[in-house]
Amino acid sequence: MKKLFPKIFLILVILLIALIFNYYNLSDFFTLDYVKQNQQLFQNYYWENRLLTLVGFFLIYVLTTALSLPGAAVLTLVAGALFGLVTATVLVSFASTIGATLAFLMSRFLLRNYVEGKFKKYIDPIDQGIEKEGAFYLFTLRLIPLFPFFVINLVMGLTRMKTIVFFLVSQIGMLAGTLVYVNAGLQLSTIDSLSEIISFKILGSFALLGVFPLVAKKTIEMINRKKVYKGFKRPKKFDYNMVVIGAGSGGLVTAYICAAVKAKVALIEKHKMGGDCLNTGCVPSKAIIKSARLAHQMRNASKYGLESTSPKINFEEVMGRVHEVISKIEPHDSVERYTDLGVECISGSAKIIGPWEVEVNGRVITAQNITIATGASPFIPPIPGIEKIKPLTSENLWELKELPKRFVVLGGGPIGCEMAQSFKRLGSDVVLVEMMERVMGIEDPEVSQIIEERFRNEGVRVLTSHKAKGVKVEEGKKVLILERDGKDSEVEFDEILVAIGRMPNVKGFGAEELGIRLRQNQSIEANEFLQTNFPNIYVCGDVTGPYQLTHTASHQAWYCAVNGLFGKLKKFKVDYSVIPWATYLDPEVASVGLNEQRAKRDDIDYELTTYEIDDLDRAIADSEDYGVVRVLTRPGTDKILGATIVGNHASDLLLEFVSAMKHDFGLNKILGTIHAYPTMGEANKYLAGNWKKKQTSETTFKWLRRFHSWNR
Repeated sequence: MKKLFPKIFLILVILLIALIFNYYNLSDFFTLDYVKQNQQLFQNYYWENRLLTLVGFFLIYVLTTALSLPGAAVLTLVAGALFGLVTATVLVSFASTIGATLAFLMSRFLLRNYVEGKFKKYIDPIDQGIEKEGAFYLFTLRLIPLFPFFVINLVMGLTRMKTIVFFLVSQIGMLAGTLVYVNAGLQLSTIDSLSEIISFKILGSFALLGVFPLVAKKTIEMINRKKVYKGFKRPKKFDYNMVVIGAGSGGLVTAYICAAVKAKVALIEKHKMGGDCLNTGCVPSKAIIKSARLAHQMRNASKYGLESTSPKINFEEVMGRVHEVISKIEPHDSVERYTDLGVECISGSAKIIGPWEVEVNGRVITAQNITIATGASPFIPPIPGIEKIKPLTSENLWELKELPKRFVVLGGGPIGCEMAQSFKRLGSDVVLVEMMERVMGIEDPEVSQIIEERFRNEGVRVLTSHKAKGVKVEEGKKVLILERDGKDSEVEFDEILVAIGRMPNVKGFGAEELGIRLRQNQSIEANEFLQTNFPNIYVCGDVTGPYQLTHTASHQAWYCAVNGLFGKLKKFKVDYSVIPWATYLDPEVASVGLNEQRAKRDDIDYELTTYEIDDLDRAIADSEDYGVVRVLTRPGTDKILGATIVGNHASDLLLEFVSAMKHDFGLNKILGTIHAYPTMGEANKYLAGNWKKKQTSETTFKWLRRFHSWNR
């Protein structure tokens, strides 16, 4: 209630002013007839009280525009008649802009949270557009008097446009209209109606003036397009509608969609179909995680009433199973399958030699569109001495034949954490080194704490705030030198896994030579349609980001295919509003949308609701009663801003929150949905119940107690 009081107070003040305005018929004072009848009276008063008149007029104008009261046009005429062209223009220009900005801020204060909570999936794309080109479109609207300025003020207040941008653009954009009205005020005695000021010709001129920036923008885009293609000859005919470079998740889905709509598509891959996910990433890592988890359960079977046993680990067979799993899934991404789907699969190294030409295996093929889906590779930092050893990465880890006795993992992100826990459970002595203060830095501190505690309980040595300073090899011993707070320490190891990030694959296929732009982080730059600076060359997946996730690459692939094939008819902006991700630890960590640290960083208001999984019946029955569900909602609503789940099956439990965010339903709907008992999914319903309890005030419960007492 305390949070609502300022809004209620402001609404009451606005209503009071509106009532006074109507009750005393103040609108009569803002008519052209009244002004003309009293023009000389106003003029005399101004000559006798210049400063007072200017200040009073300024405040009245600000109030009128701030509250969207009728009469701004008449006041502008009065300004012209009383103060002259220059003074009136300056006075009205600043008063109208300040008033408009106040209206903008009131709209934002009163309505923004409600509208954003109610229509989030519509507001987010608008905010993205406003952030990029909002000033341009506001300026265009300000030039056209056909658009009611008060509507522009209120609507822009619902967006995330910066106040200073709104003020400056409005100041400049409304100047032309202000000059027309002020100039008309100089001949106030000859004007009988406002329609005489803005004739059809003048309105047409303003409309053309407002459309001009749009025309100019399109013209510049066309010029830039011609400029970027300058020196290249566009083929009269093409071999393919789309050529895709890279057969990972993004490339496979792009090719699949193109073939599904009967376009002619070629898919070029120089290594293995399926890319990192199948061969070196998601699939093998989940396979080894499963083996490691089973070994851990065998050691801890006593908590299920069984006799614990120490499993005999045959690491070669564990790795053999990993490769069997890859082989079993391989047909899903095979050349044979995609050929049957209508994709022409080409094995070889592709090189883009022109905007419409790709060279592969000594021949040049042409395509209307090209999609780059070359992925990313593990980043090896320039640690002194690292060249003396052969560090493991997510690519060559699966070539190990023997279980390393002493295993160092460099990097506390998802890959590092998953492999640290797995190799410890398989029998290695594991040291996890993280340069930052905590592991899993993208998650909230509470989540990192749960994972670090689990690691330590299982015997993983966690060294946070440690920087890898060097590697040395002495008498066959491999040593990692670490630094913390200016002090060095050493850790011996047999193998070291470097898992501190991945770099986009942007070299070796002609992107540099062609002039395809890169961002500072060396990923390929793309617009909201996933076009590079060459409009017919698209990009998706890890090579462009912003999320290096298999399902994000697949998501982007749809936009590459559809925009490439049908962009002349309609293009679609890529939507990143609901992107889930998971780290497959024990317990799992799964997230979607905002968490607390990102909400605080971006200064977004939120309410946090939690539910501890140790209270859940199914979790207790499975002896997996640990973890937490954390959900952020927009204050005063049940609309979900983000969710994080720590616990077994978290990646599956998260789907309910992903659906809620994608399809715009909130915690009330989840609370009202029947969840089977006993299931882990009930955690989501109990979380919604905790949220509901917080929304009900003690006053309500007090009256309910009185009601039931009276009823008895």
